Amino acid sequence: MKSSKSILFMLLAMVVGIGIGYLASRFISNDFSPNDQHDHSADVQDEATIWTCSMHPQIQQPEPGDCPICGMELIPLDNSSSSNDPLVLEMTKEAIKLANIQTTVIGESSNPEKSILLNGKIQADERRSSSQAAHIPGRIEQLFITFTGERVAKGQKLAVIYSPELVTAQQELLEALRFTDINPSLVEAARKKLQFWKISLNDIEAIEKSGEIKETFIIYAEMNGVVANRRISVGDYVKTGQVLFDIINLNKLWVLFDGYEEDLANIRIGDRVEFTTPVLPNKTFQTRIDYIDPIINPKTRVASLRAEINNASGILKPEMFVKGEIKTNLTTGEKLTVPKSAILWTGKRSVVYVKLPDMDIPSFKYKEIGLGASLGDNYLVESGLEIGEEVVTHGNFAIDAAAQLNNQQSMMNKVVKAKGDSKVISSIPDYTTSTPLAFKEQLSSLVQVYFDLKDGFVATDSKLASTAAQSFLTQLEKVDMNLLKGEAHMYWMEQLKGMTGHVEQVIQKSEVEDQRTQFAFLSQLMIQTLGAFGYEGDKLYIQHCPMAMNDEGADWISKEEQIKNPYFGDKMMKCGSVTGTFPMVMETTGTTAQNSMKFHNH
Repeated sequence: MKSSKSILFMLLAMVVGIGIGYLASRFISNDFSPNDQHDHSADVQDEATIWTCSMHPQIQQPEPGDCPICGMELIPLDNSSSSNDPLVLEMTKEAIKLANIQTTVIGESSNPEKSILLNGKIQADERRSSSQAAHIPGRIEQLFITFTGERVAKGQKLAVIYSPELVTAQQELLEALRFTDINPSLVEAARKKLQFWKISLNDIEAIEKSGEIKETFIIYAEMNGVVANRRISVGDYVKTGQVLFDIINLNKLWVLFDGYEEDLANIRIGDRVEFTTPVLPNKTFQTRIDYIDPIINPKTRVASLRAEINNASGILKPEMFVKGEIKTNLTTGEKLTVPKSAILWTGKRSVVYVKLPDMDIPSFKYKEIGLGASLGDNYLVESGLEIGEEVVTHGNFAIDAAAQLNNQQSMMNKVVKAKGDSKVISSIPDYTTSTPLAFKEQLSSLVQVYFDLKDGFVATDSKLASTAAQSFLTQLEKVDMNLLKGEAHMYWMEQLKGMTGHVEQVIQKSEVEDQRTQFAFLSQLMIQTLGAFGYEGDKLYIQHCPMAMNDEGADWISKEEQIKNPYFGDKMMKCGSVTGTFPMVMETTGTTAQNSMKFHNH
């Protein structure tokens, strides 16, 4: 028994000794330390974390905090992106939620109906105008119609005329009557002479019976209508056939609409048109197109569309302005359409962002598409999209701004470079070296007027903005397009058309928020124009507000680096950041943190 216990004790001592030796060797080799209470790899990971803003990916810093631009809380940068495609932008779910990105799956539209909006005015029907002429030579003794615009009825007295020639003709008739038995044809000739002067048979018979000569005769209206022009006064001597009054019948009128050449292919004679006039805002009139001018006006680029409207009540007046709408089926068969809210415009290009399916990270692809006719809230798609694709209809400006800041293809980027790829994609043409100095100086003058417009929005003053917009339009008309040649000339014509349209909308709108929307588009065109042609002047700053345009973002140009936001005014005066300068050159540079578009001042 004793020997068994001693053996067990010896075995236990050996196990303990081996364990202590093993632990000692671990301490010596530093493979184990009793003070290690957590995994240091987590610390290494924390130290390597980059924090960024979901709305401003150019903000990257090694510690958490708030975005210096918009004040949002920074989030960890997701480095899991594997796309090398400069047309694809990856966004975090948080960024998508903050930008309120909304999408629509596009499909077919059977027999699409096009709504064509028209401007025009009421005109008198040329076929219902006539001239009241004098059929008797003589002197005007009395006028019964004394002013332009007076209504006349057929058979109404217009004027009294004294005619020596008519007196002589009556004397000849009375003398001929004395020799009726000898020469009856002489009497008939004298009567016809009076009838030639439109003396009625009743008046001729009265002269023959009384034997007295009438010295004056009355001129009667030959039609119903309104006096458009009075050409005579009392005492005037008139000749046979001389016009006394211009009279026009307004019981039926013409409605003349301006048909733009891009819409003419979809307008047919017989199309029904509904129109309103500001004078009668609650009343809608209906008519049909009965004539389309075969010649386009070379100055306005429109063809006249004519319709006829009954106006027995007289409520419509010539020269009234009207707004009309034609709804017509474009084609038979099925056509693909896309919502207008999905389209971003840049010069002649139309751009959409398409959400890529089955992606672990939400991704949006930049696509240039070809559009057809406008169909109410949609456009016909000619090329670039397919049935079932999911397009961004809200938040596309925010996506484009993020793509621009992340050195990816966007409306504003001139060149981008894919990660690991040397391919350069151009969007804004470069005519700076070929543009004459005189043209650049004219653009510089235009920019100065633009600043007045911007300042009107900074002050949130719609009237000031309208006045500045009018000055901008005047200055825009002074820019000499003949200084440009070839493709540069064509590009300027596209920019000119867009700028003119948007600044005219600023003038017409009365609400400052509606004006600001047009200002955003105008600013985009101005930035493109200065980037394409260059300009001569002091340093300018391109500035961006991510919260403008319902959080879609918008740009503007400023002569000061300090932010004065034209989209919010005093509400958010400091919201925004400088994204570039003029004069500028756009290029790409690669860093470990990001690829971004750079602007250099020369």
